[in-house]
Amino acid sequence: MRTFDLIRDAVLPEFRDRVSEYLVEYEIVLREQAPDSESVRAVANQLRGYLRGLNTTRVLGMADWEELDRRIVESWL
Repeated sequence: MRTFDLIRDAVLPEFRDRVSEYLVEYEIVLREQAPDSESVRAVANQLRGYLRGLNTTRVLGMADWEELDRRIVESWL
């Protein structure tokens, strides 16, 4: 399963639509840019921060956050 699908599935149901809309921007940049570009690393770090915020506000569980953070690091950093 793709990382962004996992993120959407990990978010509490009542927040999924809003989070999904926000993730589209990240997804577009990370999909369209060269994998070794500085902009990809910057966007990936922003995405990590966003997920950290979702975890802090309990929209996303800690175990999910750790796995998703690991995937982002492995894929784009």
